[in-house]
Amino acid sequence: MPPESPLQSNPIPLAERMRPLNLDDFAGQEGIIGPGKMLRSVMESGAIPSFIFWGPPGSGKTTLARILALSSPAHFVTVSAVLSGVKEVRQVVEEARKMRADQDRGTIFFIDEIHRFNKSQQDAFLPHIEAGLFTLIGATTENPSFHVIAPLLSRCRVVVLHPLTAQDLQNIFRRALTDREKGLGELELTLADTTLAHLVNLADGDARLGLGTLEIAATLAQRRLRHSPREPRIITSDDIAEAGQRKSLRYDKDGEEHYNLISALHKSLRDSDPDGGLYWLYRMLEAGEEPLYISRRLIRFASEDIGVADPQALTQALACQTAFQTLGLPEGALALAQAVVYLATAPKSNALYSAEAAVRQHIAATGALPVPLPLRNAPTGLMKQLGYGKEYQYAHHQDHALVEQEHLPPELAGSKFYTPTSRGYEAIIKDRLDKWRQILQQRKKDQQ
Repeated sequence: MPPESPLQSNPIPLAERMRPLNLDDFAGQEGIIGPGKMLRSVMESGAIPSFIFWGPPGSGKTTLARILALSSPAHFVTVSAVLSGVKEVRQVVEEARKMRADQDRGTIFFIDEIHRFNKSQQDAFLPHIEAGLFTLIGATTENPSFHVIAPLLSRCRVVVLHPLTAQDLQNIFRRALTDREKGLGELELTLADTTLAHLVNLADGDARLGLGTLEIAATLAQRRLRHSPREPRIITSDDIAEAGQRKSLRYDKDGEEHYNLISALHKSLRDSDPDGGLYWLYRMLEAGEEPLYISRRLIRFASEDIGVADPQALTQALACQTAFQTLGLPEGALALAQAVVYLATAPKSNALYSAEAAVRQHIAATGALPVPLPLRNAPTGLMKQLGYGKEYQYAHHQDHALVEQEHLPPELAGSKFYTPTSRGYEAIIKDRLDKWRQILQQRKKDQQ
């Protein structure tokens, strides 16, 4: 049996050891590093501008920054916004000044998780970038539109990195398994295609996560084989499962992925797709989203996209919230699922939402118009003398409890804000309103 590899005791993680040093060894992101693409062209030109690399974990942001730095004579400095503050940034600035003065050498300043720096910290970079003291490369998993200040964004090129594909990850993991110098090659372990597919699925587009899982799985396999040396030298799916434990879905409760998933849920419900609604609901729950946040969004949906097309929709959404508060997780998740299916399959109408927007627009344009005198309350004799409540028609004294009476200020007389659809219960409301208008029109003709 091959001797135990010294790599097992190597304190440097496998993902760091396997980090590519040039674009030719980099897996994935062909849209930006392929022949003639932007990053490759920048490297070949030697003139490296400031960048913001935006992408999910393990997609290659740090690796690409280092490859850029290796292609340049500039001094490379890296800090993490999680662990560093103003003091560390000042030290980098002073070091960059010294490099420029003593060696006429530029500096590439790489900031991992740049979104963790606040506005004033990000502001501090601007004059140094303007003066050319250093080239800034920031890496972020968050949408820079939300987390990087506009002046800094305007001075950087934003490069979007995507999750690595299954094929990219397979290539990375196979290379790590066979590389004798930096990888696990000396262990002489193999990986079946089905086991590799399991590892790729666990990695979920994250090469660093996958390599970490592979390294632990290899250690588990070595330990097992030490007790059973006649077994085939393979990493099993059980090794991968134990090393990976529970798959952690990519999610951030305050960032773009949070809004992407709730948007997908909302739009699935609006499009009357219960399957899509259930998928996105459980994606959020499995990732750790606060269930009561989801229930609040369902309540809003019931009014915004259904309204009185199905008056029970709001009742169902409110009942879902009460049920969840009573049961909690995991039992309460089924109440959320019930509400999702009900809302998805209910008739849809945005008539209330449109009416709200129209009313608000008119109020903003016309201001605080006075209440028409017939609609005003008249609790005192003076108010009655001033005409408060004069000519008000009491509906219950009329046939069908209907009166021809304007309830809007004169400036808005005749305006219509709510237009019911012909879907669900709103079809009944529409018919009712049409019938009432006909009755009033006929009454007016009879009085002429």
